[in-house]
Amino acid sequence: MARLRVLFIVSECVPFAKTGGLGDVAGALPIALAERGHDVRIVMPRYRVSKAVGGEKLSAPLGIPLGHGDERWAAVWRHQLSPNATVYLIEHDVLFDRDGIYHDAHGSFGDNALRYALLCRAARQLRTFIDFAPDIVHAHDWQTSLACVLGRLSNDRAASILTIHNLGYQGVFAAEAHRALGLSWQQCIDNGMEQAGHLNLLKAGICNATMLSTVSPRYAQEIQTDEGGAGLAGTLRWRQRDLVGILNGIDTSVWDPQTDPHLPAHFSHTDMAGKATCKRVLQQRMGLDDCSDTPLIGIVSRLVEQKGIDIIVEALPAIVSRGAQIVIVGNGPAWVEQALEHFSHQSPQLRVRFGFDEALAHLVEAGADLFLMPSRYEPCGLNQMYSQRYGTLPVVRAVGGLRDSVEHGVTGFTFDALSGDALSSAVHHALDCYAHRPQHFAAMQQSAMRKDMSWNRAASHYEAMYRLAIKKRSAQLAGITPLP
Repeated sequence: MARLRVLFIVSECVPFAKTGGLGDVAGALPIALAERGHDVRIVMPRYRVSKAVGGEKLSAPLGIPLGHGDERWAAVWRHQLSPNATVYLIEHDVLFDRDGIYHDAHGSFGDNALRYALLCRAARQLRTFIDFAPDIVHAHDWQTSLACVLGRLSNDRAASILTIHNLGYQGVFAAEAHRALGLSWQQCIDNGMEQAGHLNLLKAGICNATMLSTVSPRYAQEIQTDEGGAGLAGTLRWRQRDLVGILNGIDTSVWDPQTDPHLPAHFSHTDMAGKATCKRVLQQRMGLDDCSDTPLIGIVSRLVEQKGIDIIVEALPAIVSRGAQIVIVGNGPAWVEQALEHFSHQSPQLRVRFGFDEALAHLVEAGADLFLMPSRYEPCGLNQMYSQRYGTLPVVRAVGGLRDSVEHGVTGFTFDALSGDALSSAVHHALDCYAHRPQHFAAMQQSAMRKDMSWNRAASHYEAMYRLAIKKRSAQLAGITPLP
């Protein structure tokens, strides 16, 4: 198969900046594609936090025309993510050197439209600057959706892909923000960027990209419903023929129970002895009784309503009444932390650690027997994949990527209703399996640990999508098929 030239435009990328799953995807998918033989370039801002990673500063500055006679200049830094995956960081300190990526303690930055318009326009200029003619421009979320609009307005040969990581974040701005984009308001209207008198950048990308993807097949269906579409269901149904759901992968070099440096003992599906050691160390570290027969349930999450924290709080009394221990790691609003802290004082079976601790997160995944993820919605989710790889069976609500990645009774346990009763019932079923059908529980652990959840699997699907998008774009340019 022909080698593809792929340009990623992202607002965050591990190891330079990360606030969520997008950063993980942007750091892992390009490497997987490069390992399949493709030439991948990534463009992102050089934030204050990114400067710690270093890199090589290119000798010449990059001129970036923003439209309406406005031109900015930026430095470009280069970093080799892997042999065939290169990151270019756009350094414009006025816009990017801040204490935060999208917001600070005072809220979202008021000039975010301008900040990410500069990124998208810098990516276009960079192509000439580094002599790189992409076959695919792959944009991610609202921050880089403008790249799809600019490609269409310039009659670009390259096909464009927009991946929607979370439809809940859309980049909605007042109408006058069109000036920051370098477009007229009429251009915004004509290209589907307007919504209820405002500028919606995610809608702009949805309307103008050659093809669209989400981070799981189920989520691609859910966002086309009025319930899950966050106001854009109609637009997404209009583009449904060009919408594909591809389940994310995980970095199996980082999340590997056989080599994980955060664990006190290693294990695999052929030798599970080390998992018992991890459980004992986790119980001791969290101040729980270190009883190997007591089922231990883990939660590592943002403690917010999207993740179902309200139904977790509701279900806790019923769960601990069955004798299970629970470890929770994360942070959330004051009412959640107060409720969990109060319950932990009342019950010796619950322990909570507020904040995020990478080493502890790995230990929870390895040491727990079950892992809870009762999300309201979940575009993909990663922890349920980490859990399966570590033989920790997930108990999940059957939505989005959770439904796509957990097979009930085979690699985990699923339930449907969004309620504390439904969650506690699912946990009770899992605990019964743990206590009374240990051979079946062990067989489920084996099935979960043997699954292929690597990025190579996901990359093969993106590769196929890229080739389809290139054909679609060629047909559009030839006038065979109309633009969306």
